[in-house]
Amino acid sequence: MRTLNRRDFLAATAAAVAGSKATSRAAEDKRVTVAQLERILATPVLKTDFLKQPVIVASVELLRHGRNYLVRVRSTDGVEAITVPNPARMAQTYPIFLKDIVPVFLKKDARQLETLLWDVYRHNSNYKLQGIALWAGVAAIEMALLELMCQTARRPLADLFGGALRRDIPVYYASGNRGNRPEAEVEYLQKLVADSGVRAIKFRLGGCMSRNLDSLPGRTEALIPLVRKTFGDGMTLYADSNSSYDTREAIRIGRLMEEHGYGFYEEPCEFDDLWSTKEVADALTIPVAGGEQEYSMHRWKWVIAHRGLDIVQPDLHYGGGFIRATQVARMAAAAGLPIVPHMSGVGLGYLDVAHFASFTPNIGPFMEFKGNTNLPVSSETSSLKVENGKVRCPTGVGFGITIDPAFVRKAERVEA
Repeated sequence: MRTLNRRDFLAATAAAVAGSKATSRAAEDKRVTVAQLERILATPVLKTDFLKQPVIVASVELLRHGRNYLVRVRSTDGVEAITVPNPARMAQTYPIFLKDIVPVFLKKDARQLETLLWDVYRHNSNYKLQGIALWAGVAAIEMALLELMCQTARRPLADLFGGALRRDIPVYYASGNRGNRPEAEVEYLQKLVADSGVRAIKFRLGGCMSRNLDSLPGRTEALIPLVRKTFGDGMTLYADSNSSYDTREAIRIGRLMEEHGYGFYEEPCEFDDLWSTKEVADALTIPVAGGEQEYSMHRWKWVIAHRGLDIVQPDLHYGGGFIRATQVARMAAAAGLPIVPHMSGVGLGYLDVAHFASFTPNIGPFMEFKGNTNLPVSSETSSLKVENGKVRCPTGVGFGITIDPAFVRKAERVEA
C-alpha cells in the first residue's frame, strides 16, 4: 500500500478542486510571508454591488425551541431573515450574544458587515472575551445578516462570496465515539456509511487532552490497522486525536497511520501548542490538520506562514463566521494549502459547510458530516441528505432552506 504523503495530498487536492497541474513539490514548497498574508486580510471579502440601497438592521431576536435556537433579524424595509446558530454554544453564551454583540449591529447597514466585525471585537472590551464565547455569537449574527442581505436582493448566499463553483459536495462521515472497543467502533463506522455512498470516514484516537493516555489501553494501535483492513484501500481514512499527545507520542501514532495509508491526522497535539504541532507536521509525511478552536487571525497567520499545518480547519461557528473563514481560506490558498472546515455537529452545521465548500476554490476533497439535522427544514433544491456520498448544496435565496413556520411560531424569545 502506498503511503499518502503531504506533497501528494496537496497536489492531488489542487488538481481535484482547481483542475491544476501543479506539481507536488510546488505545492509543498510554496511559501508566503506574514506581510503577504496581512495584505490578504486587508482585502474585502463580500461582494455587495447588487445591493444598491442600505440594508438597515431594525431588530435582532434570539428564539429558543427546546434545545434549538433561531436568530431572527428584520430590516427597516420590513425584510425578515431567520437562521440557525450553534445551539450548544448559544445555550452557554446567550447573555454575551444579547448584551455585548447584538447592540453593535442594530441600526447599522448590513453591507458594512466586515467593518462591524472589528467594531464588535472592540465594543465594551469584547476582545477580553476572545475565544469561542465571543466568536460563536458573532458568527450567529453574521450568518443572520448574510441571509438578510440575500433576502433583500433575492440572491443566493454564494453571490456574496463571488459565486458558486460547485453544488454537489462530497462528505466524510465522522464518528464522535471514544472509549469503545476497536471492534465496536468498526461496527459503528460500518453502520454510519451503509447505503450512503460515502468514500471517506473519520474516527477518534487517543483520550482527548489526555497527555498520552488512550481512552482504552491499546485501542488506538489496534483501531488504526483494523479500520484499514475492514474498509480496504478504496476508503479514505482520517483520524482525530483531539489534542491527545505530546510531540514524541504524536509522531509515533502518525507513523502507524502512515503505514496504513491514512489521509490526514487531525489535532495531534494540544490545539493551542502551535509549535509542537508544527514539529509533528515537519516529522511526518501524512498531512497534519487542525484549527477548529482557532479564532485568532494573528495565530492563523503564524500557522500558515510557518507551515504549522498542512490542512487548515477553521470552524464556521467557533471562528466567527463565513467572512473570517474565507479569510483563512485565502491565506491558505496563497500558501498552497487546502481548507477542510471543522463542522459543528449540531444545528445546520453540515449545510453551512456545504455552502462554504460551494464557493471556496481551495476546498479539500471531502467535507465533514455528522448526521442529518433534527430541525424541521426543507429545500426546493436539495434533499438536505447524503446521497451517493454527497450533499447537494441548496440554491435559491440565501441559504436556500425554509424552516417550518409552525416551529418558528412555537419558539420563545430569549432575554438576556
